[in-house]
Amino acid sequence: MVPHPGPTAARPRQRRVRLVLVALVVAASAVLVALAAGRLSPAVRFDGPTGKPSGPSRSGGSAFDPRRVAVTLEPVVGGLALPLAIANAGDGSRRIFVAEQGGRIEIIRDGRIVATPFLDIGAEITTGGERGLLGLAFHPGYPADPRVFVDYTDANGDTQVSSFVAIRGDPDRLDPATETRILHVAQPYPNHNGGALAFDPGGMLLVSLGDGGSGGDPHGNGQSLRTLLGKILRIDVDHADAGHPYRIPADNPYADGADGRRPEIWLWGLRNPWRMSFDRATGDLWIGDVGQNLWEEIDVQRAGAAGGTNFGWNRMEGTHCFVPPQGCEDATLTAPVTDYGHDLGCTVIGGGVYRGSAQRALVGGYVFGDYCSGRIWAIDPASDAYRAPVEVGSSGRSLSTFGEDEAGELYAADINGGAILRVTATTR
Repeated sequence: MVPHPGPTAARPRQRRVRLVLVALVVAASAVLVALAAGRLSPAVRFDGPTGKPSGPSRSGGSAFDPRRVAVTLEPVVGGLALPLAIANAGDGSRRIFVAEQGGRIEIIRDGRIVATPFLDIGAEITTGGERGLLGLAFHPGYPADPRVFVDYTDANGDTQVSSFVAIRGDPDRLDPATETRILHVAQPYPNHNGGALAFDPGGMLLVSLGDGGSGGDPHGNGQSLRTLLGKILRIDVDHADAGHPYRIPADNPYADGADGRRPEIWLWGLRNPWRMSFDRATGDLWIGDVGQNLWEEIDVQRAGAAGGTNFGWNRMEGTHCFVPPQGCEDATLTAPVTDYGHDLGCTVIGGGVYRGSAQRALVGGYVFGDYCSGRIWAIDPASDAYRAPVEVGSSGRSLSTFGEDEAGELYAADINGGAILRVTATTR
């Protein structure tokens, strides 16, 4: 099951913060349009540690207009058991790989599921709820570097990131005996495990971790640099340091570990960054962070930007104050580029920027969805201004993840339906 918005325990009541009129006309217009649509309450919006208001498109404009796009999901295969992650090997084989919550990785070839799974580690993991086999990524040098990386909750319910390599002479099977354990993170609660894996354009492995669970971040992990919880980590898995099977990249913002800050941290202030993806054209990192009581958000870290961005949890939920319920204004926090309320869904499923060729109406658009409502939204990814998401489809599916094939075509998974679906689009 994908991340739930939070437990049923008492939750702090949120009050909405007042609208701050910003100087830049484009940003102000985006806020007013969102308010007029009735989908957002007034909120303060920031754009990075300088505290400057959100600005216009960093590229001076974009040809993608989500208002002109209609998205549908076309079935590819069914019969899967709780699919949670989609990946490709980048090896020219055109295979699609699907991680199932129970611990299996299935291969889809030519529209069919291969009889024998790529990997089965079901005996090693804790599954159910928000636990299980959660993330999957191939080394960018695959198959010359034959490692495949997974994120799962181990027998104790803790996060484990490991690599496996294929059985010699059989590229359709990983050898369970080749497991190399790379990163272990204790989990205080069974929810908010994150679990997404992705390699950045420089070959560093990014690992998403939730705030540790329960509700409201009771341990303050999101705003603490002394824990890996509530973060996106960045590590070098091609080298090792003393005592670790990985190296800390020298340009990580806290690489020196001073004052107890964890050197693996790249981004922080996140509640449960369930799915993330890189735009293969720009290198931008897109993050879907699951909300608590009222708001779901999409965050972006632009290619080339320094690490250390604080996305605000648990000071903010989306573009709105959380703790304290008012007066959370802080120029060091970076607000999302879009968010939506629980009147439209309950669990954001981060998607991807479409860079394929088959769906011309969708080229250059960022697509994402919601687990509970099955709604699908799109935004122009070139803009740094806050904007309300544009609903482009209603799938009727229990969306759990999006992923790309080698050609950049976009797919989605229906966890309850056990299906992989191709994202298709027309102009409206």
